[in-house]
Formats: sequence, C-alpha cells, structure tokens
Amino acid sequence: MNSVHFSYKAGVFHGRRAPEEGIIVGYAAIINSFELEVPTPDIISLISSKNRKYKTEGWNVLTPKHAPEDTLYKHLVFALKYEGVHLLFFKKLFLKLSSKQIYNLLKIEPTGHYTRRIWFLYEWLLDKELQIPNADIKIKYTPLLDEKLQYAISGENSSRHRITNNLPGTIGFCPLIFKTKKLVSYAEKYDSAKKADFIKNLHSDVLQRASAFLLLKDSKASFSIEGENPRNNRAMRWGKAIGQAGSKPLTTDELLRLQQIVIENSRFTHMGFREEGGFVGEHDRQTGEPIPEHISAKAEDVEPLINSLIATGEKLEKSEFNPVLASAIVAFGFVFIHPFEDGNGRVHRYLIHHILAKMKFAQQGVIFPVSAAILNHIEDYRKTLESYSHPLLDLIKWKQTENNNVEVLNETADYYRYFDATKQAEFLYDCVQETIDIIIPNEVSYLLKYDEMKRFLDDNFEMPDRMVATLVRFLEQNAGTFSNRAKKKEFKQLNEKEQVTIEKKFKEIFIEA
Repeated sequence: MNSVHFSYKAGVFHGRRAPEEGIIVGYAAIINSFELEVPTPDIISLISSKNRKYKTEGWNVLTPKHAPEDTLYKHLVFALKYEGVHLLFFKKLFLKLSSKQIYNLLKIEPTGHYTRRIWFLYEWLLDKELQIPNADIKIKYTPLLDEKLQYAISGENSSRHRITNNLPGTIGFCPLIFKTKKLVSYAEKYDSAKKADFIKNLHSDVLQRASAFLLLKDSKASFSIEGENPRNNRAMRWGKAIGQAGSKPLTTDELLRLQQIVIENSRFTHMGFREEGGFVGEHDRQTGEPIPEHISAKAEDVEPLINSLIATGEKLEKSEFNPVLASAIVAFGFVFIHPFEDGNGRVHRYLIHHILAKMKFAQQGVIFPVSAAILNHIEDYRKTLESYSHPLLDLIKWKQTENNNVEVLNETADYYRYFDATKQAEFLYDCVQETIDIIIPNEVSYLLKYDEMKRFLDDNFEMPDRMVATLVRFLEQNAGTFSNRAKKKEFKQLNEKEQVTIEKKFKEIFIEA
C-alpha cells in the first residue's frame, strides 16, 4: 500500500478543468488511485505551486505547506480535515482494502482522533468489529463530523472508539450536507424565531382562507411538475392529503396510502413498491431501448432502503436538526430511490411538507406551497435532480429487459444510502425563501384586496358572493376593464356609470396599490 502513489500533478480531473495546474490530493487522489466506483466529489482539493490559497467553483486550492505526505493515511487525514466525511467513499475504500491493510492503517497513530474516526467508520459501515481493544477511557471524545464543515446532530458516544457519532442518519440511510455560505445564511434568516414574522399579525380567518387556496395551488403545481393537468376534484383530493402532512407517522403503509391517492386510475400501474427495475428517461423511438436519465434502486433494495429512510426521518424529527435540511434528506432520498412505478414525484414533494410540519417549521395551520415554488424554477429543479442522477449513470451497470425496462447488474444500494445532499438542500431552501418572501405574502395580499373589493360591492351594489367572484375574475382577465361581452351579458344589470365606477375601484385596489 505504501508503494502506491496518490498525489499527482494535473490541470484536469475526470473531465473537470482545474483553475490552475496543481497537485490533486485528498479524496479525489485516492478515488483515482484505487479506481473507486464513486462520484467525483463536488469539491476537489488542489495544491497550488504558486503558494496561494483560494476557493472557486468545484475547487479548494491550498498552498504547498498544506500538501499531505503521499501515503493513504496522510491523504485520509487531509480529507477528514479539509473535505469532511464522505460515507460512500469510505464504504467503497474499505471494501477494496484487505484486513491486513486496515490493521496497518490503524496502527500508524492508534490514539489519534483521525485514526479513531477511520476505525469507527470501518466498524459502523461494514457492521464488523475488528480484533482491536477498546480505546483508553482517558481519551477525550471526538465528534465524527466536523460541524464547521458539515451539519450534524448532537449524537451518541461510542465508548469503544471514544467517538461521538453525530451522523444525521442511520447505517441504512445517511445522506450528508455540507455547510455552505448559502445554507448558513438561509438557516440564520429563517430560524424558528424569524420565519413566521410575515404572518404573525394576520387575522386567523384570512390565514385559514389563504392556506386553503395555497393547498389547492400546491396540489395543482405538483401535478403540473409531472406534466399533468388534473381535474379540480383530483387536485383537491391530493391537496387534502397535503393538508394532513405531519399529522400521521411516516410508515410504509402511509407511503402506500399516499400513492393510492395520487394514482386515480390504477388499471395500468403496478401499485406498491416496485417488483422490477425502474428508470426515469425515454425509450429509443425505433428500437425501444431505454435511455435513462436516472436509474432507480434495485427492486430487492427498495423496501430495506425505505425502512431505513423512515428510521432516519424519525431520528431527525426528534433531533435539533434544521427542518429544511431534514426535508431535503428525506424527500430527495425518496425520489432517488424511486420506490414506485408511478407517483414518486408527488409523494416526494409531500414528504417535504411532512417533515416541515412534523418539525414545526411552519406555523400551525399554514401550508408551505413548495411545489408552487418548484414549478416556478422547474429547470433548476431538473438540474438539482440530475446533479445526483447523472454522475451515477457511469457507475451503474445494467442491461435491457424484454419489456424495455432496465435490469441493474451491480450492487447499487449504497449510492442511495450515502449521497451528498448539499445541492438538494440549497435548492429546497431557495424554494422556501420564495414561499416565505413572495408566494404566501402575495396570496394573503390578494385575499385582503379581494375582501376590500367585496366590501365595496356589498356596500354599493348588494352583489351576491357568486357574482362578486365572477366580476373579479373577469376584471383580472381583462386588465381591470369590462369586456364588451361582459357589459352586455354577465353584467348587463349595471349601467355605464356603475361599470366605470367599479373599474376605477378595481384598478385602485388591485393594480395601483
């Protein structure tokens, strides 16, 4: 192992151009040397020959004094210090190394906290205890995740390793999120003390009505994202389910119930967890060959993965973990596993509501219409999903089945257990920001304007509610004026002076305000 070279000089790594020629170190260097079947890290460490230190998109450039000795142990120490913990990397690395290599690795600095972190990760990820005595009880506990780099929970102490396991998940499902400037800023802006400022002075009646409209808006948006335009009763049915988010424990039976609500006609859809492979993409028009954009978890892995996802969700709900980040972990983990033949996307977005409600991010009675925000940024949503799916396409081996599906040939469960959810968390927080700062205030503002217009019509014309709704809708569609048809048909009871008065008041309330 010591004869293997890890560091190497390059200006390009796996198709990504470096900001300058330098020495690749850390995780990327080990991945390259061992040819590990893992996605390239989002951030690659590069040692500059020009004695300068800076960060740029996808790169962390450090000075020559930061360069590790060219051994596996020193590269791992460097990675843990500057690049955080990558569970998938460690799982794949440990499976490559022999028992002798592992023992030799852990002998280098046996009481050091980097060694103890590697030791803990080996036994935790492989569920296998090495023939090594417990660490000295005099050694101070060390957190597994460095909270300056990654988000963690308070965790539990492992006395054997003198390590605090602060991973925000279980061995069966544990995506991790890095602390970026954007996420730190968002978390500070929308903490529990500040997030509901915009609705604290609203009358409960207005808030209740706004929530009802937002439920329907979110439901319709969730269908639109899937390219569907459902009838109102179907959208209302799903909206009712969204409104119950957080009220029931998340279980496999609950997920199956939600799928049944989503899929109105199940004649052509296998309901429940998949019993064969799955992918998202197209078929070649001539041959029918699958053209995957995303390959789902193997059918035999679905139920264990979902059970572990549920366990992680419960763990996060009971912790002090950020609710938006918890939502990103659970919801995007679900859609990447893609457990159903159909209905995954809408249930995935329901899970965002579920976690936010369960962890009391939203004020009671207020729904966060994140699907509406996602629909407004559908291209960014697609890129966020692809940032996970596309790197895996080269790592998943598959063949075409007789019915033009995919059959996965290699072990892939760990790809769905241990992914980096940072980009998904950032995207979700973008949507939460738009929801809090724009979508909900706009809906509330509209209702207040509508109420003002209704009072005016009630006071001056004693107009029934149904006619008020029709009038407002007509004026909205025609830039605040009555169309010739409306003057002669729907509102022929109004004389010309009254019509002008109403148009003026509408523009004053809805357009000029």
